[in-house]
Amino acid sequence: MKILFITNTRIGDAILSSGVLHHLVATYPEARFTVVCGRLPQTLFAAVPRLDRVIVLKKRRFDLHWWDLWREVRGTRWDMVIDLRRSFLSYFLRARERHVIGKANDKVHRVVHQSSVLALPAPAAPHLYLAPHHIAAARQLIPAGAPVLAIAPIAAAAEKTWPAENFAALVRTLLAGPCAGWRIAFFGGPGDAEKAVPLVDAFPEALKVFGQPDLLTVAAALKECAAFIGNDSGLAHLAAASNVPSLAVFGPSDPIRYAPFGAHFLQAPSRDIASLGVREVAGAALRLFA
Repeated sequence: MKILFITNTRIGDAILSSGVLHHLVATYPEARFTVVCGRLPQTLFAAVPRLDRVIVLKKRRFDLHWWDLWREVRGTRWDMVIDLRRSFLSYFLRARERHVIGKANDKVHRVVHQSSVLALPAPAAPHLYLAPHHIAAARQLIPAGAPVLAIAPIAAAAEKTWPAENFAALVRTLLAGPCAGWRIAFFGGPGDAEKAVPLVDAFPEALKVFGQPDLLTVAAALKECAAFIGNDSGLAHLAAASNVPSLAVFGPSDPIRYAPFGAHFLQAPSRDIASLGVREVAGAALRLFA
């Protein structure tokens, strides 16, 4: 049995879709899987059981990337095609069964919407598969010792990034209270280390996980942490999918639709993330720890 699973180009959306893939892996133990995604989330699927390949969809003008993908997959007769992109491609493939997601509903979470592609009775919570080498690499990044509070201080856009001085004040508050004796680990993607320099310099003893290209290694490193606090970002989704108690700070985005699934979140009342005070976030963190 061959299943083609077409998911998203962004890390967060791809993570939110991983529960649907997990459902398919569990439901069809004889199936082989081909996953289509964007460049950024491609490493998320490397350890999926019975994986044949991951195809990276490289965006081209005039939607020609769909033509490229069709040429790659047209030669296979698929038993099932799952299309979370609502592309025309699915209708031009030989498939015994195809499931194309419907139009998004602005009032429901993305996980609920994506689970609707298979009419599942309950939302399919995100699930990431890890291999032993991911866990071994993570334990090099987060060595055994005192509990670790993971902090992800950078987001993809400035309007989604809580100010660095607020993160610094939050960390000091928590280390002086409920996280006394804990270690701090700063997480970030490629290029984030430079942006986080003022904050990192304030805590020279902190562990640093920046620019790690393998997202599953990052997920395994987050699993070694006791809790996570960060911006509305792919890392927040990664932490929540790794079952780490998580708090995501939101500015303009809609957490009803896009919050990391299963995580706590706090949104600035004005949707201006800079207006969110340290006391408010610290209070939310205390509720998370409780």
